[in-house]
Amino acid sequence: MKDDLRTLLADKLEPSQLELIYKSYDIIGDIAVIRVPESLKQQSKVIAEAVMQIHKRVTSVWRQASPVSGDLRLRGLGFVLGERKTETLHKEHGCTFKVDLKKCYFSPRLSYERMRIARQVQPGEVVLNMFAGVGCYSIIIAKHSKPKKIFSIDINPVAIQYIQENIKLNKVEEKVIPVQGDAKMVIEGSLQNIANRVLMPLPERAYQYLDYALLALKPTGGWIHYYDFEHAKKGENPIEKIELKVSEKLQMLGVNFEVAFGRIVRTTGPNWYQVVLDIKVEGSSS
Repeated sequence: MKDDLRTLLADKLEPSQLELIYKSYDIIGDIAVIRVPESLKQQSKVIAEAVMQIHKRVTSVWRQASPVSGDLRLRGLGFVLGERKTETLHKEHGCTFKVDLKKCYFSPRLSYERMRIARQVQPGEVVLNMFAGVGCYSIIIAKHSKPKKIFSIDINPVAIQYIQENIKLNKVEEKVIPVQGDAKMVIEGSLQNIANRVLMPLPERAYQYLDYALLALKPTGGWIHYYDFEHAKKGENPIEKIELKVSEKLQMLGVNFEVAFGRIVRTTGPNWYQVVLDIKVEGSSS
């Protein structure tokens, strides 16, 4: 992808500028989101034209103006080229997701991870997704596994509107239950001790919400899929660093657990990584 982009831009940018081109960009439905260094901001349209040449189905290109941030996990977007729209239909693993990129969090880079989790879900399980977004994890699980129910919580009311629409689009009304609110309060209020499996796909908040993931699990225990960001210098292992941090907290809470698996989901910056741990909880302190 990077090489194709550089090839197309070779006669339009200086060699020093080509070296600054980001190696990846996001294609969500028929919308592309590119990252452009400040020094190349004036070249955004040229870069967008090259992206549209590579990806014929793309009709709209936006530049990421700020990183994902805030409770609603939104990123700033600046219009570059094509149709001035941020709503699209994205297809993944046989599922269709309607999303507005300005109003809801969505990352196509988690596609492998979503299916990896879905394949672990056993027939009849109750799953609780603490940070559901527009429903990608929940709906893929509903379509590819045989869970009993998937409670899908999100604090963003717009995301909940989209998950409701996506539930209908994918015909999983019997399985996926959207719940709007802060996962802490929702679990405390009505979803204690009900889940065989808890998903925590919000690295910025997972550590502080870990107590509530435990509270949601059935008294007999279950699985927690925990996501976090970690910085690791040369010679350091980000998975081991996260495992140590989480293990210390779980031990402090008196939990009997095993970290069964860990992997780097993706790099998010120089020496920064998104990591997932699959944690088997034998019994919580709830």
